[in-house]
Amino acid sequence: MKAKTDDKPQNEVTIVEPEKLPPHSVRLDEPLKRGNQVIDVITLRKPKSGELRGLSLQEVLSLDVNSLQTLLPRISSPTLTKQDVADMDPADLTQLGVQISVFFVQKQRKEEAFLTA
Repeated sequence: MKAKTDDKPQNEVTIVEPEKLPPHSVRLDEPLKRGNQVIDVITLRKPKSGELRGLSLQEVLSLDVNSLQTLLPRISSPTLTKQDVADMDPADLTQLGVQISVFFVQKQRKEEAFLTA
């Protein structure tokens, strides 16, 4: 009796699709740890004007760390603390800041950029 073998060739490469993230989400290179909880994806929502109180838009858009430490806890899910942001890998903080900057571009400008790209 012959042993059953797979029909797939030995050198076939399987491509794994990346997990689809919710809109305005960032997968962290260095997950945050809070006790037993591990946070590896942060989802942001567009801030309302009141959530920008006490902040300079120029500093937010220039990815000022202090401004991001103030704003991210107001618009993140799961809710980050100021200390979470302070402990974050700089590359992850930059990605979140870039995502925030997208919120400040008008829809028409985004569409124009998309059409010219």
